[in-house]
Amino acid sequence: MKICNNILEAIGNTPLVKLNKVTADVPAMVLAKVETFNPGNSIKDRMALKMIEDAEKSGKLKPGGTIIEGTSGNTGMGLAIAGIVKGYKCVFATTDKQSKEKVDALRAFGADVIVCPTNVEPEDPRSYYSVAARLSKELPNSFYPNQYDNLSNRQAHYEQTGPEIWEQTEGKITHLVVGAGTGGTVTGTGKFLKEKNPNIKVWAIDTYGSVLKKYHETGILDKNEIYPYVTEGIGEDFIPENYDFSVIDHFEKVTDRDAAVYTRELCRQEGIWVGYSAGSAIAGLIQMKDKLKKDDVVVVIFHDHGTRYIGKIFNDEWMRNMGYIDKKGLTAEDLVKQNVDLTTVDKNDTIGHAMKIISEHNFSQIPVTSDNRIVGSVSEKLVFNSIMNSPETKNQPVESIMQEAIPFVDITTPIDTISKMVSGDSEAVLVKDFKRDKNYIITRFDIAEVMSK
Repeated sequence: MKICNNILEAIGNTPLVKLNKVTADVPAMVLAKVETFNPGNSIKDRMALKMIEDAEKSGKLKPGGTIIEGTSGNTGMGLAIAGIVKGYKCVFATTDKQSKEKVDALRAFGADVIVCPTNVEPEDPRSYYSVAARLSKELPNSFYPNQYDNLSNRQAHYEQTGPEIWEQTEGKITHLVVGAGTGGTVTGTGKFLKEKNPNIKVWAIDTYGSVLKKYHETGILDKNEIYPYVTEGIGEDFIPENYDFSVIDHFEKVTDRDAAVYTRELCRQEGIWVGYSAGSAIAGLIQMKDKLKKDDVVVVIFHDHGTRYIGKIFNDEWMRNMGYIDKKGLTAEDLVKQNVDLTTVDKNDTIGHAMKIISEHNFSQIPVTSDNRIVGSVSEKLVFNSIMNSPETKNQPVESIMQEAIPFVDITTPIDTISKMVSGDSEAVLVKDFKRDKNYIITRFDIAEVMSK
């Protein structure tokens, strides 16, 4: 009988599926490595099992132990499944950016899940990296896989994913396209394929708000590149040890909106229900289509399943609220002037300095920065009241009175959506033009002015 002795033996050997419609304008054969066929519905099952088995062999993971990991959801699922079969408890730290479906799925497999804030530095004790590392030191008989720096991650793909793709394409693959996060998939798979054929190009897909592309091109980890993004599963604000950047030929950045739209199109046009990073990969590939020829064979890795994103990408209301669909009428781009840079104050500037800028430019709101990153905001009313109530506060730092940062929207966001955002507590929104790397601000007055014309 052809049976699996347990669910772990069903990991791997996922199908390679030709894309026919969504990549119709790409002058090459495009094949999708659909990793949703793994037991945990994602490619992370491969490396989760590898990290556990290597830890068992080395003695780092002992019988009855507890697995503690920081995860965006998919690695945790793979670890949880392996933990059930092998008899380990699981405790996971994740971020509040992740979809509710991912958190619920982890808990369904009996794992304890701690949700941590997204918008903190990796070394901040509240970050999910730090929480997982701390718990691994506090809980006895525990093992911290640390998927970012554990080289068993990329080894799993060197031993499995790469050979599978090589065999399935009969060695005809010319390009590998992978959404890049921990670095394990793109490095491990790419390394194996390049050893078979050094001419194969490895294209990694990054997101705006991540440091990976610039680091690959310059060797500089630029924290000014870091800001919150919506896309899940790719991008990083530090450099995991799993990266071997010599394997990667090019990084391509994709906007949150384009990733979401193409994720939906994969489902509607190809009947393949996959997650956010798959849309990123396809959007990135289409941005680079001019680099391809008719005889090229491109393999795009689809990391996880669309069920992880029912409340987000596959929810029309969420997509409308994000400004990703329903583009009738004016958009944020119609309100901003492309030659005007955003004016800000540093958190260490004085309140008096902020008041001067606000008065000179007739601003109602102004963003507050730290190391050129937007961390908060102050309003004309807030600054004025502060000085009127206590004149000596003009010499205090802006940080002492600043409020939460003004929310970001994409430059393609409809004005109708922005109007709803500024009709509540927010009096303004920041507009991000990812492709030009420009920031702008839109206030209630700006919207009222354009709507009255």
